Amino acid sequence: MPHKYLLKEFEDFSGSAATPEILMQHIAQRIHMHIPRYNWVGFYLTSKKDSSTLTLGPYTGSFTPNATISLNQGLCGSAATTGRVIIADNVSEDPRYIQVSDLVKAQIVVPITVMGKVVAVLNVESYFASAFKPPIERDFVESVAKIVAKCFAKNTAMAFAHA
Repeated sequence: MPHKYLLKEFEDFSGSAATPEILMQHIAQRIHMHIPRYNWVGFYLTSKKDSSTLTLGPYTGSFTPNATISLNQGLCGSAATTGRVIIADNVSEDPRYIQVSDLVKAQIVVPITVMGKVVAVLNVESYFASAFKPPIERDFVESVAKIVAKCFAKNTAMAFAHA
């Protein structure tokens, strides 16, 4: 499985990524390329203009997602609001799911938190039911989110240092 190699690559890349957005784009592309059952990989960022909204960030996938999601909508909004990982083994059975593609069967959303505040969510969708049920899959996606959180924290600290 490519998981451990990708995590090492992401950790290494995060050290030189100029911004979290560059890291997130790299992650989305590499995961989508190397884990075929992850059909859509992307990030939603807490909007700087409206804190009750998530805005689409870097992503790679086979369909165009919603540009914005309200925090009281969908699995992404739920993960951002609660600060908890949300897994839907079968999205058709979860009333929170916002359907964009009828091909999607499973979804995992992991909040990305910096200093106790959700700054983004990592959203991965699959055309295979229960794709994120195995602990190795959940652990992988959560580990990726932690790498991104560290990059956000580093950039936040640098912004304060230069203020």
